[in-house]
Amino acid sequence: MYSARVLPVGLVTPLPSIALAQGSRADELAEAQRLNEEATAIRSAGKFSQAAPLVQRALAIRERILGPAHPDVAASLDNLAGLYRDQGKYAEAEVLYRRALAIGEKALGPEHPRVAASLNNLAGLYHAQGKYGQAEPLYQRALAIGEKAVGPGHPNVAASLNNLALLYIAQSKYAEAEPLQQRALAIQEKALGPEHPDLAASLNNLAGLYHAQGKYAEAEPRYRRALAIREKALGLEHPAVAESLYDLAELYHAQGKYGQAEPGYRRALAILEKALGPKHPDVATVLESLAVVLRKTKRTAEAKAIEDRVRVINAHHAQTNMKGNSD
Repeated sequence: MYSARVLPVGLVTPLPSIALAQGSRADELAEAQRLNEEATAIRSAGKFSQAAPLVQRALAIRERILGPAHPDVAASLDNLAGLYRDQGKYAEAEVLYRRALAIGEKALGPEHPRVAASLNNLAGLYHAQGKYGQAEPLYQRALAIGEKAVGPGHPNVAASLNNLALLYIAQSKYAEAEPLQQRALAIQEKALGPEHPDLAASLNNLAGLYHAQGKYAEAEPRYRRALAIREKALGLEHPAVAESLYDLAELYHAQGKYGQAEPGYRRALAILEKALGPKHPDVATVLESLAVVLRKTKRTAEAKAIEDRVRVINAHHAQTNMKGNSD
């Protein structure tokens, strides 16, 4: 199912280390912080390729002024890795996530919340690639750090619970996943309120758990509530809205309700093409499902054209990953 349900910790914007600098150096560090904050806003709008150059500039400033082993450099590395991951550039993202984690562990200690964030993000990258054995111990370590450092009722703990639950769902370990997902949802509803986008992510994930078990009547209202929250909080053209549309369409598809599934696929596709570009792997995911519906409703020619497009996207993505791994 749709891979974007993993909750990254997100762009990290710590207070700049202006105390370590004076004059023009302080001004430059303030500029790096401003660039990160601008990138956060742009990324929240789903414009990943536009955010990346801002984070790259912030990273360059911090490396030059603070040195390559400073925690604020790690924060910029995490941010840039997240943007690469959003664009499907997994090989590039892994290198940066690993470097950020190593800096954090050395500079802040192995049990710092920002180390937990790096662990969570690296685990999410492995999760997205189906490398579950590599992801699980990182998620578990991030969860343990979070519970100790910020307390069991903190939203960061909910994110770790959510992601570990998703990992179990991906492996059909539903009995292990459900209590983690329920706990994450309860934490978020209390800490963030009933209309927060992170709550929508957990609702979508819990719906996915029920969906995977064929409990369609329990899944649908949670998918619908997640979609409504995201549309209100993020706008109608955000990639997270596409995620909810896609998953709701998949629910209808599983029940043979093709007339209800198709509009959701098409709307999700339009959002993702605009936000991520026509060659993004998530676009291919939606196209594949749409092609199946078209075949089942006897529109073979249109289905074949879409399948041809999926093959082109997948070949492009495979070639891009091979190039990234060889660099």
